[in-house]
Amino acid sequence: MRKKLIFGALIAAGGAAAAAVLLMLPRGDEPAAGPKSAASRAQQPGAAGAERFAALPDREAVGRPAGQPFGSPWRPPPARAGAAAPVAAAPVAPPMPYRIAGQMVQGGAAQVVLAKGDRVLTVREGDMLEDGYRVEAIRPQGVTLLYVPMNIRETLPFASALGLDAPAAQPPAQSAQPPAQPAAQPGSEARPAQLRWEGPERVQAGSTFNVALRVTSDQPVRASPLQLSYDAALLEPVDVRAGGFFSGGSFSYRINPGGSILVGAFGPGDVAADAEFLVVTFRPIRAGATAELKLSSVLLQGAAGRAIVHAQPAAFRTAIQ
Repeated sequence: MRKKLIFGALIAAGGAAAAAVLLMLPRGDEPAAGPKSAASRAQQPGAAGAERFAALPDREAVGRPAGQPFGSPWRPPPARAGAAAPVAAAPVAPPMPYRIAGQMVQGGAAQVVLAKGDRVLTVREGDMLEDGYRVEAIRPQGVTLLYVPMNIRETLPFASALGLDAPAAQPPAQSAQPPAQPAAQPGSEARPAQLRWEGPERVQAGSTFNVALRVTSDQPVRASPLQLSYDAALLEPVDVRAGGFFSGGSFSYRINPGGSILVGAFGPGDVAADAEFLVVTFRPIRAGATAELKLSSVLLQGAAGRAIVHAQPAAFRTAIQ
């Protein structure tokens, strides 16, 4: 029985092999390949390949690329039509460092006393100042300073001096009376303020001495820019200080070696009764001469910034021994 099974399996395997050989043989409707057909295929090497691809189904051609195959750098979007360009800010001058401390007329020319911090200086039209400013014009309304780097002008009004603000205008219908001040009796004009020098009649060459300027006024005195003149060949200024009248306020000065002293004083605004205004210390230089000190200009201002009428004091003279 076992032998029959083995024999049957061998017969089945042989039949399968024969069927495979038959499938590999050329079909009957095709001519057998011979020497002539082989030569023909040798003369047309692409014919077989063309026949092979001709049997494939048709495919759609690849279209144009929809974009760049590689990324490109980002570019900002174009500006919208009608968009306004940013407007550059207008140039602005630095904060004004000067303020008006007074005004005077010297040699027929109008001059203005300016204060900068604790310094005072007398200027006229055309003078060049520090920080790029130039005095362009002096008018009754004020002084115009030109900031040269930016060609910007600014006018300082004469309504304020040494930090004093101009009083607010009162309506015509308002009949409120101003605060009472020690002044002349109603119906009479206020008396002019009095200024006088106080110092020694004789001094020793080389030894320092003091000269005081004193003031008497029926009206409160709050500020006073002034200028002193002296003979620089006979006197040497050593010190300038505020008197008792301005001891509680601000006081500044500048000495010009050519023979002048500029002073800016500001106080609480009290009534002055022979009060000590300022004190100057000098050193006499040469004996046998008479030295002189005088007020070349002075402006007394009241509590509201108004000028106080005053009498011009006589010059101070002392003999140097």
